[in-house]
Amino acid sequence: MKRTDIKVCVVRAGGTNCDAETKRSIEDLGAKASVVHVNALARKQPLQEYDALVFPGGFSYGDYVRAGAILAKGFLAKLGKDLKAFVNKEKPILGICNGFQILVEAGLLPGFNGMSQYPAAALATNFPIGFRCRWTDIKHENRGRCVLTGKIPKGKVVKMPIAHSEGRFIFPKEKEQDYLQKLIDNDQLVFRYCDETGQYAEGEYPANPNGSFYDIAGISNPSGTVFGLMPHPERACYGWQLPDWTTTGQPPTHGDGKLIFESMIDYVTRRF
Repeated sequence: MKRTDIKVCVVRAGGTNCDAETKRSIEDLGAKASVVHVNALARKQPLQEYDALVFPGGFSYGDYVRAGAILAKGFLAKLGKDLKAFVNKEKPILGICNGFQILVEAGLLPGFNGMSQYPAAALATNFPIGFRCRWTDIKHENRGRCVLTGKIPKGKVVKMPIAHSEGRFIFPKEKEQDYLQKLIDNDQLVFRYCDETGQYAEGEYPANPNGSFYDIAGISNPSGTVFGLMPHPERACYGWQLPDWTTTGQPPTHGDGKLIFESMIDYVTRRF
């Protein structure tokens, strides 16, 4: 498939606030991107018309109940069968920040046994408590399964900003080690928080900005086609977005966030 033929759906709902930036990041790579409200998607724009799906950041429906929970359940109620077919066709799905929360609440991540009826993980209130909006360093852990990070070498440290109050990735306490081992064995662990040298945060603030278990910043499903992360690649796509470019006198053309979108687009061109 040619890049110019690729159609990406960027899902919008009440409270979404990063859809325009996400759309631009995709379109600058030559693909077509449409911001579609979840209700319109259910009524008149079939999900299967699209080649990739993105749940962008924001605070969908005010993050009432739990972050991402209302949109996740609403999406499943209206488009559950279509979403399952999308996953089965191995079309890529990307969840950014609130999108990551949605994918977890929808049972798509970690997805050890496919879509689960109940969430197997959670993105809980930050510890220390508070809204975090700053740049973070994350280390790429994936050995090649995640199709949405194919352009990033294993072990590379990339820089992206976070903006969330509920980004602390956790498993049920009694299943922590078992589920962590599954992530590692299945090559589902994608990003971990670290310092700028690549040393893992080991749960320590501020390198780990939210208290995430095992410094987890992003994971994929077992097939590597569904990927969620808390940092925002669309806010690190261009050099002028970087926090320190003025110290060098001239910004680079792109930031590390571009690698996420480029990996997604490249996968679609090769796969379909």
